[in-house]
Amino acid sequence: MVRNILLIDDSRTELLHMCKFLWRSGYRVRTAQNADEAMQELGKLLPDLILMDVVMPGTNGFSLTRNLARHPQYGKVPVFICSSKNLESDRAWGLRQGALDYFTKPVDTQLLLARIQSLA
Repeated sequence: MVRNILLIDDSRTELLHMCKFLWRSGYRVRTAQNADEAMQELGKLLPDLILMDVVMPGTNGFSLTRNLARHPQYGKVPVFICSSKNLESDRAWGLRQGALDYFTKPVDTQLLLARIQSLA
């Protein structure tokens, strides 16, 4: 069952929007604005799910997803990519890197919620 979500996005507006939605839906949400912050948050508490943007400064979401999928401690945490990159090749690449699902922005929150609930 998903209770704790790590939301990774460099846009404060997107973080605020998604946090409000997820909090209202009953989830505990922590945030990070880049890969370094995400790794710090992962070291504090392992989430039940990671929602990840692709376009971020430094390590992008595709690379971070790949690194997490291969990591012995974090590899079992499901990753959903939420990105403005909406080409089918982006989706396919994200899934090849280890993401469990791929949503394009603006994210259909009801579809996202249904997908999160399906992980239970």
